Amino acid sequence: MPHKTIAVVIPCYRVARSILDVVRTLPVWVDAVYCVDDACPEKSGQLICAEIRDPRVRVLFHERNQGVGGAMITGFKAALAAGHGIIVKVDGDGQVDPGLLPRLLHPIVSGTADFSKGNRFYDLQALRQMPLARRIGNFGLTLLTKVASGHWHISDPTNGFVAIHHAALRMLNFEKLSRSYFFETSLLIQLNIIRAVVTEVPMPARYGSERSSLSVWRTLIGFPPKLVAGLLRRLMWRYFIYDTNAVTVLLFVGSLSLAGGAAFGFYRWHEGVIAGQVQTTGTVALALLPVIVGIQMLLQAWLLDIVNMPAAPLASRIHDTWESNG
Repeated sequence: MPHKTIAVVIPCYRVARSILDVVRTLPVWVDAVYCVDDACPEKSGQLICAEIRDPRVRVLFHERNQGVGGAMITGFKAALAAGHGIIVKVDGDGQVDPGLLPRLLHPIVSGTADFSKGNRFYDLQALRQMPLARRIGNFGLTLLTKVASGHWHISDPTNGFVAIHHAALRMLNFEKLSRSYFFETSLLIQLNIIRAVVTEVPMPARYGSERSSLSVWRTLIGFPPKLVAGLLRRLMWRYFIYDTNAVTVLLFVGSLSLAGGAAFGFYRWHEGVIAGQVQTTGTVALALLPVIVGIQMLLQAWLLDIVNMPAAPLASRIHDTWESNG
């Protein structure tokens, strides 16, 4: 029945050693499985076709590698076209126990969230099992991701074990989602723009001998510029296009005040250097006052952005609630 089924999307790239076990251990109540072979050099898709005899499993192939985001977008579109109600992302490396799916799905099935994701940081014992390099990378990016995405309650932004209600998924602009490993973060940014309810569930991860193809240092260097761009895009759409409110005023006036004061102060300083004159106390105060006021207004806008959370899931607001198969 349309919109009452659950689909799992698995991006497949260099996961030949683990993908068969991941597919075989998915619960029997999962209605469809979309494995996206992202031009995998290990031919994961062909392996699945040869070894898996499950009518729920469909393998989609990319002629060229598009990244994890590109693979997920292909899977998302296929699941939406088939009319599935909840779409889940499960990585093919076997780091997450598929038996945790009910915990992940509960907030969406119960109608309290549009998007649910795992959080490996609730359990300190499980956290100790995470390789040190990954732990450093996750902690180093968490704060920046909170600022960029606006989801201040999210503590494990790079966790790829996620589920989304079809009502929220249909509202996303797939063209704006990152095709690279920035995919999860770009997804969070768009979910904030459309005012979707996002939640986390406690969940340990399993780390075996596999090596992640996501470089920690490449992430720490490459993510910040994308986070800044994502923040600016989110603020523009959220507070200047979709809606205008107190945050809009504070951002606009605060930015003008800060920029105007800084520009005036730089101009008078430069003029004084050329003329060999020291600026008066009044001139310095005249430059500092709008800078201080601008900073205070931007901090107030930041605070309002933190506490400005959607009141109800999108599905309930557009009268498209989840109904159980039973």
